[in-house]
Amino acid sequence: MVAKLTEQQSDELKGKEYTKDSVFNPIQDANDNWVISLEEVEQCDIKWVKELSLIEYEPKQTDNLI
Repeated sequence: MVAKLTEQQSDELKGKEYTKDSVFNPIQDANDNWVISLEEVEQCDIKWVKELSLIEYEPKQTDNLI
C-alpha cells in the first residue's frame, strides 16, 4: 500500500525532508498515480499527508534493455 498524491502535492513534497536525513521521493505507479511510501507518511509531521488515501502499489513495467 502507498499514499496517493495529486501532481501538485507531489511537487510540494518532492525533496522535502520528512525526517532527519530522509526526503520525500514521490514516484508514479503503473496507472500514472503519484505516490509515496507508508514509511514517508508514518514518519512525517504533516497532517494532510497523514490523511491521504491509500491505494495498492502497481509498479510500472520496464523493458529489459541489454
